[in-house]
Amino acid sequence: MDKKKTVRARSNIAGILAVLWMMVIFFFSAQDKEESGAVSESFSDHIVSTAGRLLHLDIDEERLHEIALAIEGFVRKGAHMTEYAILADLLYVWAARWQTGRMRQYCMATVLAVLYACSDEFHQLFVAGRAGRISDVIVDGAGAILGLAFFLLIQSGIMRWCEKKRRRQMEIQTNEKRG
Repeated sequence: MDKKKTVRARSNIAGILAVLWMMVIFFFSAQDKEESGAVSESFSDHIVSTAGRLLHLDIDEERLHEIALAIEGFVRKGAHMTEYAILADLLYVWAARWQTGRMRQYCMATVLAVLYACSDEFHQLFVAGRAGRISDVIVDGAGAILGLAFFLLIQSGIMRWCEKKRRRQMEIQTNEKRG
């Protein structure tokens, strides 16, 4: 398969995954305050209890739960950032179909992720006990920006590694021919 077809196929898959991921975000945003809070609290409890076991901390269950409640806000914001980091990465790969420069893809993915964050916060205005917040859009946007930066760092590292490997193989082949 030629390079254009590969890029197009990868872009199509990323576009489908981006839409599915938007549906996941919509599902979580459609949870009322109690459901959403229960999910965050449960996840925070799990993080703290796992850390307690791994670090061999001798802390009773009540204290572990207090710590979990204290970090719940950070967990929620971390979840927001992660959701939008993933969305932006998928949108970045999707945007490759137009074969623009990386910076345009980066900007397009970021803008689309932030626009979806705005629509998500608007959606929350109609969910019981939830509120649409500009601060959440900012957190989501920061997640998109940081997620894309991390994605591009990983991608460039992989590309450099592949290029080194290709050069080594070419050197081996050249040395074998010389003989």
